[in-house]
Amino acid sequence: MTVTTTTLTRASALAAAAAGVLFIAVQIGHPHLDAAFATTTEYALRQGTKVVMAALALAGITGMYLRQVQRAGVLGLLGYLTFAAAYLVMLSVEVVGLSVLPALGAVAPGYVDDVLSVATGGTAVGDIGGLLTLNAILGAIFIGGGVLFGLALLRAGVLSRWAAALLAAGALATAAIPLLPMVEQRLFAVPVGVALIGLGISLWRDQRTPAARPPSSPGTPRLDPAGAR
Repeated sequence: MTVTTTTLTRASALAAAAAGVLFIAVQIGHPHLDAAFATTTEYALRQGTKVVMAALALAGITGMYLRQVQRAGVLGLLGYLTFAAAYLVMLSVEVVGLSVLPALGAVAPGYVDDVLSVATGGTAVGDIGGLLTLNAILGAIFIGGGVLFGLALLRAGVLSRWAAALLAAGALATAAIPLLPMVEQRLFAVPVGVALIGLGISLWRDQRTPAARPPSSPGTPRLDPAGAR
């Protein structure tokens, strides 16, 4: 198989759309996170899905950025780097949640409860070490990166404008999670998930649109198909 720019861009489009679907799907019927749940098979499946989602999202936004790198400017670069860093941190956090927390669920349930509480916008009773700082950094760069990247996509005007605007708005809305305890915090994942799906579909369709052939200048002589005599 020949690897081309079009092939890679289409792959990133599928990755973005799949990440959006997984981001929404994993929230449906999600049980309360605690040490007991962390030892179950369902937790492992959901956590594994989050790992895959973060990796796909990173590939997806990379394709989006490269598609319009010349039009995105400095804002696009800053937005991409920050948003990509957010998904890299998210990937590392989810891997820890998948590979470490289940083993600690039985021997250190208090620690696991604290880690999961912080991960969902709550507070820790005990010391969870560097994970507290890592989660704070993740929240900040996810919001900042999502807003900047969404605005850059909107300004570039290559991909779907409504999806770009929804990405920026959805990322910004997650800042309200600690302020709205009465609202189910998993609902805040829906706008970002829908935005990733929309941007992925837009990127795929963009690759199916043939490039327009530049019109010939009226003053430019046309060659005889038979060749010059």
